[in-house]
Amino acid sequence: MAEREIVKEYGREGLAVIWKPKKCIHSEVCVKTLPEVYKPDKKPWIHAGNASVESLVEQIDRCPSGALSYRLTKQDKELKSKNKSMSQKVEVTPNGPLMVHGEIEIKMVDGSTETKKRTTAFCRCGASDNKPFCDGGHRKIEFEDS
Repeated sequence: MAEREIVKEYGREGLAVIWKPKKCIHSEVCVKTLPEVYKPDKKPWIHAGNASVESLVEQIDRCPSGALSYRLTKQDKELKSKNKSMSQKVEVTPNGPLMVHGEIEIKMVDGSTETKKRTTAFCRCGASDNKPFCDGGHRKIEFEDS
């Protein structure tokens, strides 16, 4: 029997923040970017009403694992068009994953393809159990750039 994925939603007017804990690699991008929203020591840990919809969208689009996503609860054409025009950018994080920002298509070893529309974290250390994606395994092996 397949394990059911846990999905939690935290709403505010205009937006629902969606969190999938099993995908989280604990990069802390969310906490460092919007500490008034993300409070890991509290329950609930996400307080979506403490930031604007635009600030939340910008931060969530930077989530390296895709554990955070959002659903606009009101039509906001400006936000949607801004996100569609995101160009690709590649960033090497110190002692961590390769971050690819923007929409990309990934061809897997088995020939299948997967499209990622936001920021995607790719494993650089070889320790991920979710290759080619990062799952935070670099911390366990204390991966360091040469």
